[in-house]
Amino acid sequence: MRLSIPCAPPRLRATEAKSKTECMTTTSELLEDAFTRIRDTVRRAVRGLSDDDLAARPGPEANSIAWLVWHLTRVQDDHVAEVAGTEQVWTSDGWFDRFGLPFDADATGYAQSPAEVGQVAGISAEQLVGYHEAVYAATVAYLRTLDDTDLDRVVDTNWNPPVTLAVRLVSVISDDLQHAGQASYVRGLLGL
Repeated sequence: MRLSIPCAPPRLRATEAKSKTECMTTTSELLEDAFTRIRDTVRRAVRGLSDDDLAARPGPEANSIAWLVWHLTRVQDDHVAEVAGTEQVWTSDGWFDRFGLPFDADATGYAQSPAEVGQVAGISAEQLVGYHEAVYAATVAYLRTLDDTDLDRVVDTNWNPPVTLAVRLVSVISDDLQHAGQASYVRGLLGL
């Protein structure tokens, strides 16, 4: 499928926009653009924040910026590695050890309690961005191997209808964008 997508959406800064001769025309390029927007939102959400700022929570049941960014990155890492047939960056690049969190290596944050959310502390903005950048790079490398026919591949038969690669990737994008937006919102709520 060929898409007709504007070369430089008006909201992009000049340094982020593709040139007039470099328009997005494939589905994989569109998906890459979506993951790039997540990466950019993550960078803005954590920029200049201390470890304490990142761990702060607007209420005892609320998520911190650190947890939100860690969780959205873990979900992306987990889900993309699964469909790509690769090891997660979390373990293959040593991020699990560097973060030193009290969770199993396969934890993504799904269904964690408020107490567990509070354990995502002592993590720096550099660590969060570094891990996210590594996952982003692995995601983009995988997306660049795809063509449109790959997107119909069923990757999960536990649902009715079964989940295709396209649906799985859009699901990750949706979840990540929501959490990245929440991290930005928490930053504003805390006056950071």
